[in-house]
Amino acid sequence: MARHTELERKYDADADFVLPDLEVRVGAPATHTLQARYFDTEDLRLAARGITLRRRQGGDDAGWHLKLPAGKNTKREIRLPLAESAQDVPAELVTLVTAHTRGRPLIPVAEVETRRVERPLLDEDGRVLAKLADDTVHAHPFGRNGGEVRLMAWREIEIEAVTASDDFLAAVGDHLLDAGAREAAARSKLARTLETVPATARPPATGTAGDVLVTYLGRHFAKMLAYDPLVRLADHDDDSVHKMRVAARRMRSLLRTHRRLIEPARAAGLETELKWLADALGEVRDLEVLRARFERRLAQLPDADQEPSWLAGMAAEELRGRDRLRDALSTPRYLALLDSVDAFLAAPPLLDRRAGRAARPETAKAVAKAWRKMLRRHAHAAGLPAGPARDAALHRTRKAAKRARYTAEAAAPALGSPAKKLSRRAERLQELLGAHHDGVVAAERLGELARRPGTPAIEAFALGRLSEREERDRERPLRDLPAAVKKAAKRKPLRRLGVG
Repeated sequence: MARHTELERKYDADADFVLPDLEVRVGAPATHTLQARYFDTEDLRLAARGITLRRRQGGDDAGWHLKLPAGKNTKREIRLPLAESAQDVPAELVTLVTAHTRGRPLIPVAEVETRRVERPLLDEDGRVLAKLADDTVHAHPFGRNGGEVRLMAWREIEIEAVTASDDFLAAVGDHLLDAGAREAAARSKLARTLETVPATARPPATGTAGDVLVTYLGRHFAKMLAYDPLVRLADHDDDSVHKMRVAARRMRSLLRTHRRLIEPARAAGLETELKWLADALGEVRDLEVLRARFERRLAQLPDADQEPSWLAGMAAEELRGRDRLRDALSTPRYLALLDSVDAFLAAPPLLDRRAGRAARPETAKAVAKAWRKMLRRHAHAAGLPAGPARDAALHRTRKAAKRARYTAEAAAPALGSPAKKLSRRAERLQELLGAHHDGVVAAERLGELARRPGTPAIEAFALGRLSEREERDRERPLRDLPAAVKKAAKRKPLRRLGVG
């Protein structure tokens, strides 16, 4: 399974469009005939999320291609080679889109034939910076629900980076626009072929307290789904587990702070399932963080073994955790959670009396409540002597800071700059307390490893040295905590929300 990050820009052009001088060296053209069959569910669940899955023949990249949105002008492409006579989607790719299909069959939805004239764009030394593809496209969607088959044809030009930056692509694109090309009306050949794709995202709304809640949940549910395929990749390590976990935690946090707006049973049920998911992701994430932390620590000890057996054991434990996580993401429980969120967003179970109130006063109350809880928890922790009880209290303060941050973050579109300021201040508290908590967890893990029966004396000694550093360094973030709390306790932002 090969992976590739695709950075490209697309333009529509008339049949008589003539390529202008691009003010860059252009290599000899090569012509290819590309035949692609696209797959999706009957209700186009992949296309609705900007995902394409195709079987392509011809050209220098024939194979199965799964393309996932990865930012502006960027997609992550996952490729598998063509198997002889195989027409069904490979099981590996079916698994990667499970969160979207949820057991629905993948069927052919369109065929696209492209006559491509490809030209390399070169630097002064003849190295390829990008490829310019001049495509004449003939396409037709397969009739669905008795629909009539339509034949379509158009011309488009793609510029795909090889080593070039997006700025380079934009500069080449400017020459095309000046010559009469147009920004592409569709984000992909499939989107243009299908013409009508169901929408998945609700338009942002901030008129009522319920609007704020549902908009925020929808945004982070989309992020959770986007990271799901990356988490499933067997050896992928790009922070996707962390990002998916954060999306789930944000959703759960807002359900908790806005619980008074939601039917109690629905809120509690969704919270429980999001916690289960965050915990499953957290097992892998915590091991990722600890392993990377210990690798950095060992690099600072010049006489220490950089590959001790205990560190290799953690790496193996992390791999086993990833296997358990992938299993969890294939369970009926996970798919039911996704269906529950979809149902929640489609018909929010809101209590009209409260959720229907204007966003500013009602949402401001939720922000203020979370803020006061955060400050109370810190005051309690600050009154305790150093030790396990204080560490636990500081960790509870960190959780409260996280909820305060997410509540203010969700409210920012409705409440403006005061909410943004509060979110930044809570984030600062979260960072400091998180650094301290990471040190506490690291020291505990090192102690467990050192006490484990059979640990060689030389490794136990190194573990002791690492533990001493963790014990010492974990107090450093707390030196900056009083100043951060003092800033967080200022009343002005809350007063500007009308709740100070």
